[in-house]
Amino acid sequence: MSRLHLYDTATREVREFVPLVEGKVGIYHCGLTVQGAPHIGHIRKEVVFDVLRRWLERSGYEVTVVANVTDIDDKILVKADEVGVPWWALAYANERALHAAYDVLGCRPATYEPRATGHVPEMVELMADLIERGHAYPAADGSGDVYFDVLSWP
Repeated sequence: MSRLHLYDTATREVREFVPLVEGKVGIYHCGLTVQGAPHIGHIRKEVVFDVLRRWLERSGYEVTVVANVTDIDDKILVKADEVGVPWWALAYANERALHAAYDVLGCRPATYEPRATGHVPEMVELMADLIERGHAYPAADGSGDVYFDVLSWP
């Protein structure tokens, strides 16, 4: 298999990529938050991951790509209220627009696209666990936001 070197943001060094499982690669990246139509930032990210995926596959790796879709959040609720449509209709329409843009560019779809609405109980449980372990903390303003404490992670 071909060798690949990537920038490791944790160590701030370029390192040779070594898969955790021989011959297999899992890629996770944040997909779109669907409060609005896709823009160049969304498209750039998708093209980068599509090129990486194709290179890995061409090099002989079996690649699984997971890209989450944030289909509910404060921005979506506000935008839906502004335009007078249900939040889920706005999210769905913008998600379809994103996929149409990817199709035009020839980007291959993710293997899996989990939606935030399908995992709310798990996210709440995870946040509580992170707070309990000292890796996250609730916002001081009482907004209900939870922040990850990056310095607490090994």
